[in-house]
Amino acid sequence: MLIDGHGRIVNYLRVSVTERCNFRCQYCMPEKPFSWVPKENLLSFEELFLFIKVAIDEGVNKIRITGGEPLLRENLDSFVKMIHDYKPDIDLALTTNGYLLPQTAQKLKDAGLKRLNISLDSLKPEIAKQIAQKDVLEQVLKGIDKALEVGLGVKINMVPLKGINDNEILDVMNYCKERGIKIRFIEYMENRHAMDALKGMHGKEILTEVKKRHTIKALGREGASPSFNYKIEDGYEFGLIDPHKHDFCESCNRIRLTAEGNLIPCLYFDEALSIAKAVKDGNIKEATEVLATVLKNKPKENRWSMDDISQEDISARAFYETGG
Repeated sequence: MLIDGHGRIVNYLRVSVTERCNFRCQYCMPEKPFSWVPKENLLSFEELFLFIKVAIDEGVNKIRITGGEPLLRENLDSFVKMIHDYKPDIDLALTTNGYLLPQTAQKLKDAGLKRLNISLDSLKPEIAKQIAQKDVLEQVLKGIDKALEVGLGVKINMVPLKGINDNEILDVMNYCKERGIKIRFIEYMENRHAMDALKGMHGKEILTEVKKRHTIKALGREGASPSFNYKIEDGYEFGLIDPHKHDFCESCNRIRLTAEGNLIPCLYFDEALSIAKAVKDGNIKEATEVLATVLKNKPKENRWSMDDISQEDISARAFYETGG
């Protein structure tokens, strides 16, 4: 069993397989050139899997594959199959922008993937294009349909931004409700790589928008999930991911591994330790020792829970390296 320095059980590993992305979303990496890390700097799927096996053996029972956009990494289904074959009952999921799902969803399902989280920030083509800086909506909607068609579990993530898509909260929620999909509204997380002018909506503002059409009942968090759940009058449930809330980190059960082999204890903080050399050398003992150090140093909470975030406190973490 993996336990951090604050006594929390860690059973959830998020694995970024690439920092590359085919979108340039305003809240993530709007000005990053279309480039990529040299292939030799990335851990191979086999090297990533060496560490993943250790994590599973130590109690990790949930793995989420992220990016960047993970579907840009070639033969991703083979990586999914490695993990599934090693532990078929593991909760194996993937976060994606959905653009490449029409041609990859079936392969991922066949390899053993169980669930997808798909970003959908707007149902208006021009707004989706404004946020992603690319004409994406038609292809993303096709990807969602394909994922549902092949039998993958689907959740939708939406980041409401003031003056951009804040008037679509109810529309996107209704789109999901009609398809039996859960939506999770995510508070915009301040970071130095986003557009300076962006203003996100806080959880209370999002709930106020939902209340314009619905009566809501708070359900609370499910275990260590970052999502606080609510139910409307007809029983449909939606979630709110609110890292600015003071209780957000209390049950954190996650650590992150980047494509270059950095183990990250907290999404907000920049501190990380590398397992790259250890796994390239096949030195699992050393990789396990690095894991123990990362767990020991995992912070109690992120700085988003502070009442006033100064410019110096805004995260320098590039979310496209860690998968958000």
